[in-house]
Amino acid sequence: MKINLTTKLFAGFVLLLALFAAVVIIYYQLAGQVLRNSQAVESSQRVSRKGANLLRSIVDMETGFRGFLLIGNEAALENYYEGERELVGSFSELRDMVADQPEQVVLVDRVQRLYQQWAGYTHMLVMEKREARRRNPQQSALEGMPHRRLAEGLAGKQVMDNIRQLLTDFDQREATTRIVLRQRLNQSISRAQWLSGSLAILALVLGLIWSVYIVRLFAKRLRGMLDLARRLAGGDYSIQIVDTEQDEVSELTNALNVMARTVGANISQLESRNKELDQFAYVVSHDLKAPLRGIESASRWIEEDIGREQLSPSIREFLGLMRQRVHRMENLITGILELARVGRVAQANETVFVRSLLRDVIDTLNPPPGFQVELPFFLPTLTTNAVQLQQVFTNLISNAIKYHDHPETGTVRIGCDDAGDYYLFTVADDGPGIAPEYHERIFVIFQTLTERDTFESTGVGLAIVKKIVERQGGRIGVKSAEGSGAKFIFTWPKQPLGAKPTTAEAPLPAAVAAPASA
Repeated sequence: MKINLTTKLFAGFVLLLALFAAVVIIYYQLAGQVLRNSQAVESSQRVSRKGANLLRSIVDMETGFRGFLLIGNEAALENYYEGERELVGSFSELRDMVADQPEQVVLVDRVQRLYQQWAGYTHMLVMEKREARRRNPQQSALEGMPHRRLAEGLAGKQVMDNIRQLLTDFDQREATTRIVLRQRLNQSISRAQWLSGSLAILALVLGLIWSVYIVRLFAKRLRGMLDLARRLAGGDYSIQIVDTEQDEVSELTNALNVMARTVGANISQLESRNKELDQFAYVVSHDLKAPLRGIESASRWIEEDIGREQLSPSIREFLGLMRQRVHRMENLITGILELARVGRVAQANETVFVRSLLRDVIDTLNPPPGFQVELPFFLPTLTTNAVQLQQVFTNLISNAIKYHDHPETGTVRIGCDDAGDYYLFTVADDGPGIAPEYHERIFVIFQTLTERDTFESTGVGLAIVKKIVERQGGRIGVKSAEGSGAKFIFTWPKQPLGAKPTTAEAPLPAAVAAPASA
């Protein structure tokens, strides 16, 4: 029984997931050990700090007590009473913290008993000192105190020395315990690192082995499919792939073979129909223009036969209107053919000096006197389809001249900016402008914003411009408001389309992004 590809892939993923689950469980247990040892070390540090704080409080009490006995100033007892307040409950807290260490508990109990003895001793001497100073304000040191010999015998100092020694032993024992705990912590960390690293390496090795197996399983067959895709992209639709594995990839291979045959048949059919359409378009164009020229000639013969002076003004107007609309029809047919030919007629790329190209366009359009076309300081030199770029600029500049409301003082400004893989060109005029609701409409074929009898327009020019720009991989839009001129913005690739992969979509300012998608 042959195991299919899906089962193999599933089994590999299950194995890796099981290993990953084992790594997670083991690492969780090791992390728990590390955490517990870390908490034990931290607890030991807190015990040492608590013992040190306890000793410091007792020492503060001793300092205040001695100062009071020497000078009799009640202010000296502030440290004494402050230390006494801090010691309230401290012995119980420290005893609870070392409850699992009997030897440490014994030391805490001994320290507490000695402290209680010393506290009773100091309270008695403080009261005697106060009474002595009440009787004699000039009293100094231990003069006149009943237990003067006890204080001079250094009994309190001996008790305090014992307390210090016991707390020092307590801290040393805790430090020794902490060393052991740190060793355990380091051992648990090392063990966790070793096991985690070993399991990770094992998972990596198994993953690599399985990956190599899968890659070897797929590589040859994928190369065959990739070769098919490349040859399909190159126009070879006769290629077929042979795959005898009888699994899911085989089904994909068979589907690709069917697709290649279908695409080949469709392309052949499409090429045949395109040729028929081209032939039909030119025949229709010729057949449509022939009667139009006949109509124009007939109108002129009428004028010549009857005589222009013999015709009434209305008849002359009708004949002129007839010829005007005949010319419009001819221009419309020509525009439709140009729109249909965009991208279908092969044209070679060439080096284009944009400044020279624009000067040729301006000379060809022959703007009216007083009308200015301003060129920027920077205009690039690029390799592209010169005819199509010239057609874009010609349509945009001619529209700016044709629809300007005061052409005798009008201005068109050409701009150019670097936009990564593209140049961003602008053609801005100071004419009547375009209302925002028409920004999309103007790029649709046969759409005009003025009456056709006011300006001779076919409504095809901007549709041609948009089609040319988008087939070059760029975008076009307009930024305008009624009465404030119009700025057409389009992007043009720096390199010929297909010369190198484009890293990003052709950019356009946000204000003109919507029209570009119309």
